[in-house]
Amino acid sequence: MTPRKPPPATAPVRVRRHLTVRGAVQGVGFRPFVYTLAEEHGLTGWVTNDADGVHTEVEGPAADVDAFTDAIGTRAPPLALVESVEPRAVPLTPDDGGFTIRPSASGPGRTLIPPDTATCDACLAELADPADRRYRHPFITCTHCGPRFTVVTGLPYDRPLTTMAGFPLCADCAREYADPADRRFHAQPIACPRCGPRLSLCRGPDDPGLLRDAEALDEARRLLADGAVLAVKGIGGYHLACDAGDPTAVRTLRKRKNRGDKPFAVLAGSLATAEALAHVDDAERALLTGTRKPIVLLRRTGAAQDVAEGVAPGSPDLGVMLPYTPLHRLLLGLPGDRPGPPVLVMTSGNRSGEPIVTDDAEALTRLVGLADAWLGHDRPIHVPCDDSVARICAGAELPVRRSRGYAPLPLALPLPVVPALAVGGDLKNTFCAADDRYAWLSAHVGDMDDLATLTAFERATGHLTGLTAVTPCLLVADRHPGYRSTQWARRTAEARGIPLRQVQHHHAHVASTMAEHGLDGASPVIGVAFDGTGYGDDGAVWGGEILIADYDGFERFAHLRYVPLPGGDAAVRNPYRMALSHLRAADVPWSDALPCAAIAPPGERRLLERQLERGLNCVPTSSMGRLFDAVSSLAGVCHRVEYEAEAAMRLENAALTGADEGRGADDGREPAYRFILGADPDGPAAPLTADPRPVLAAAAADVLAGVPATAVARRFHRAVTVLVREVCAAARQRTGIATVALTGGVFCNALLTEGCCTGLEADGFTVLRHRKVPPNDGGLALGQLIVAARTKE
Repeated sequence: MTPRKPPPATAPVRVRRHLTVRGAVQGVGFRPFVYTLAEEHGLTGWVTNDADGVHTEVEGPAADVDAFTDAIGTRAPPLALVESVEPRAVPLTPDDGGFTIRPSASGPGRTLIPPDTATCDACLAELADPADRRYRHPFITCTHCGPRFTVVTGLPYDRPLTTMAGFPLCADCAREYADPADRRFHAQPIACPRCGPRLSLCRGPDDPGLLRDAEALDEARRLLADGAVLAVKGIGGYHLACDAGDPTAVRTLRKRKNRGDKPFAVLAGSLATAEALAHVDDAERALLTGTRKPIVLLRRTGAAQDVAEGVAPGSPDLGVMLPYTPLHRLLLGLPGDRPGPPVLVMTSGNRSGEPIVTDDAEALTRLVGLADAWLGHDRPIHVPCDDSVARICAGAELPVRRSRGYAPLPLALPLPVVPALAVGGDLKNTFCAADDRYAWLSAHVGDMDDLATLTAFERATGHLTGLTAVTPCLLVADRHPGYRSTQWARRTAEARGIPLRQVQHHHAHVASTMAEHGLDGASPVIGVAFDGTGYGDDGAVWGGEILIADYDGFERFAHLRYVPLPGGDAAVRNPYRMALSHLRAADVPWSDALPCAAIAPPGERRLLERQLERGLNCVPTSSMGRLFDAVSSLAGVCHRVEYEAEAAMRLENAALTGADEGRGADDGREPAYRFILGADPDGPAAPLTADPRPVLAAAAADVLAGVPATAVARRFHRAVTVLVREVCAAARQRTGIATVALTGGVFCNALLTEGCCTGLEADGFTVLRHRKVPPNDGGLALGQLIVAARTKE
């Protein structure tokens, strides 16, 4: 019998598919990734950028096209953020024999620009390799690192729409840029010593800056070693730098910048150097060395010899960052360089209260008198972007300032919103643009107390809404009528003919916590909102609030008992005034043996007593931040402040010192101080009040008895922690709610946050705390947005 021939093999079914990829997919090596992926699967087609994202068409056997489609979202480059992959079938086309990368297209749409990213290990290796053509090049970058957000002038993200447009590629860079197999394929900020940019060093407006590149760097290191203050142009603005180990240089910079005792951040040359300065655990190590490289608040060691005490006076915490640009690495020195300082103070290049300087000509005028020399370069900065600040709290990242490395990455919203712009508050301002289910928080703008900051704010809103293609049909602001951000929003809403909605300050804080945790608002939470100042619905200054809240509204369940805020801002600047107000409310005499009474000038004490008796210029306040100020002065820790929350920060530091010394920790025992939680005298339907008078009386008695300030501070923190647990237990008993949101600037306090989290979780609560946006007013705009702009699905 003749064997039967096998049937002829059938050719696999060929398909062609168009994929639209949205997200942070430009400037991160996404097109070369798609090219390599298509080659891997033997597919033909093309890929391109446009203002909407990345578009690709592939053709080949159906199984290979399916595998390609699956991999495009799961194997994306490390800096990419794939929001969605939308496939659709398209007709087959004649086989063109390969896969191509097409020029970018322009047009309407939305894509996500990635943030500026720290220099990658591969670029750092080339920077230090004498055989590499980019050896010592201060602007080395590739598709995996370098400037992004701060250089983008428009979409799509291609070199002509960045501040690198004025630097034509040399032949070698052009070859790398066009080679899909190269790490710099379509890396828009690509550069080398031949095509620029270039460094220069000058000593003032009249100096032509003839020292360039290597000579400029060598002279910069010499100046720093000799005690000079140097203005250094970075990715998102100028820094002011000096030798962190030189007490005279640190004092000079502090005096010139009129910074008071506010701590400086430092730039350490390596992780080993950072570990010699401060205690670094695994989570802090990961944050220091990751792609974002924020300033990380670390607990100082006693042997930090490379940092003068004047860098962070009176603080056991030190803000440390590692080099995130090649210029930083070169400024600290490579092997063979002239020895320079191993640790540099690195603070924002501005005068106190002003926005960070980005323009070169402006730097030579605004920083005169602050800097001895200017180390600049000719790559323009389009978007100002301060350094981010974070700390590790209870094992998780706690953002304190969300800016470089984070902005403008979007936050997914739990509910869709109309196109809107929320303008935040007046302190630590950030604003928020949003549409549908995504919100874009701006980089840190600053305190809205001068014209330059307002101008920077307005320019930044235009840039971010343009990049995100958000055309606001709604503006959202705080209810405080005196906020400059609110006034700007009102003027702008009237000019554009769009509505303005205003959201209560502490409701916005709670809503921001809910939004970042993805809550849809169907169930309310117990919101513990503690801060310094927020405009209350009754006209008082709120700040010690426990709210039952969802996105639709809130009930004020409890608050700190009101005390007078004597003189408004004068009480904020002089915590002893707040201490005397609290003592009077607690019927505690103003004994000269109490530090807060002793520090007050006799004439001011008499005036303050009459002011409190008559209620003149004494707005009532429930602020927890002001209570921290009062106890700080009462304990003798801080009587006058030179920066926001200084007294509270010093009180936390005293409590931490007390715990380290084993004094005043009171662990495992009932706290020495206790609030009284009771009904508001206004009636049974009114909120509960947390009365701090017993706390003040007990603390005053301790101070008079000679109890150390560290013990007073620790006992006070424990009393606040117990109060939070008691109020939340009372709220759960009445409402059945078992989810608590901790928010407001007071919860930048790691000791308090950790204590509240541990206690509440032991009590069976689900605790929401900030991990993506700051608990302070830097996260306020997100809450404003979700409260005012959401739509009903």
